[in-house]
Amino acid sequence: MNTLATILLSALPLTAVWAAHVWWLRRCLNTARRDPLTGLRTRDGFTRRATTLLKDPRAVVVLADVDKFKHINDTHGHAAGDALLKATADRLAHHVGPSGVAGRLGGDEFAAVLIDDHGTAADMLTVLHRVLARPVDGQDPAVRTTVSLGWVRAVDFPTDDLSSLLRRADEAMYAAKQARAGTRRAGLGRLFTTVTGRRAGRSGARTEEPVIEVAA
Repeated sequence: MNTLATILLSALPLTAVWAAHVWWLRRCLNTARRDPLTGLRTRDGFTRRATTLLKDPRAVVVLADVDKFKHINDTHGHAAGDALLKATADRLAHHVGPSGVAGRLGGDEFAAVLIDDHGTAADMLTVLHRVLARPVDGQDPAVRTTVSLGWVRAVDFPTDDLSSLLRRADEAMYAAKQARAGTRRAGLGRLFTTVTGRRAGRSGARTEEPVIEVAA
């Protein structure tokens, strides 16, 4: 056996160990970017994928928030709340599909970027709102809530990054929650402003930052 063959054979165990180590590291990283309850991407994993998708002019950014989630937890228990979050995540991921991405940003707040192939995002999100409001299979029918959605087309704000687009979607979502409208779009078109709070308003504080929205 020549010297080269001997060197290659002796290197095989080291190569196998290194390959296994790399696989393990990738698996750990992927696990860290997944929410253990819902299986959706965490904020970091969502941000990475969503930033790439925003290069597509058809991208739509969506923010979703479960209505009266604290009441569900307080009244029916955390198990019921967890089941609701899991169902919401599953339905959102299914609706977004493999071409988009869905993530859990924390608590009862979810985000998604979907690719609107046919310019029908408003209709798609109206359907999604109805789907998210369905009772959870196997759960007490008394555990009922809805999910408020805010959304924005990335192309309407070409200089905005993901953070800015999420902020706009969040403002529209909060306006939808306050008006019990289900969904609300932030964007260009028939613009009007509503002086309502964003996150500060959720805790009762008042802010003068306007919410920019259009009729869906």
